[in-house]
Amino acid sequence: MMPIPGALGQPSRTLVIAAAAVPLTGWTVHAVSLHRKLTAARRDPLTGLYGRDGYTARATALTARYTTAAMVLICDVDDFKQINDNFSHAAGDRVLAATADRLTRWAGSRGVVGRLGGDEFALAVRIGPARRRLRLDQLAAALTQPVDIGDGHLVDVGVSIGAATPDTVGTTDLALLLRAADAAMYAGKHTGRAVLADRSHATAASVNSRRAGRPGTASLGAIA
Repeated sequence: MMPIPGALGQPSRTLVIAAAAVPLTGWTVHAVSLHRKLTAARRDPLTGLYGRDGYTARATALTARYTTAAMVLICDVDDFKQINDNFSHAAGDRVLAATADRLTRWAGSRGVVGRLGGDEFALAVRIGPARRRLRLDQLAAALTQPVDIGDGHLVDVGVSIGAATPDTVGTTDLALLLRAADAAMYAGKHTGRAVLADRSHATAASVNSRRAGRPGTASLGAIA
């Protein structure tokens, strides 16, 4: 459609700009939507797991859908820096990859696993209340198996595990469940036993929704 002439027979500048803005606005919305989808689908190159955004999106949907049958977990490799320092960063990468594989196998098709950064992993799975303790014990046993870091050299690995469920914590909010799981994981650090959070873990002091000292707490934030 031709622009409508203005007072001097020239196309109205306002109409030309408006016409140009329509497809630009549509493209902007499309680009933002595409960026969000790509970010959510992005995988960690070392482990193949979802990154933080991809994990968060899928874990939020899982906990909202299954409520009392959902479980959220935080896992940390114990003394990971020592593995890097004593054996090499390549050895550390093998430990991370092996841990990711074990978490994925344990979670199965009913769960989602993400790498939040460094040696920190997060999971969301569908497990009924009656099988929680059994499944957590199975996970703890699987994660303590030695890891081959090359040439048949085995390294003992410890992984601390904290878990939280909507019925024991009192919410389906993923951020609060992760906070409770993080606090429970810290409470069981180096014990070799997975700790299931209760309501007290959900109220643990935090900065930026993270326990003080954890990644993401260095910047200013209100203590919750």
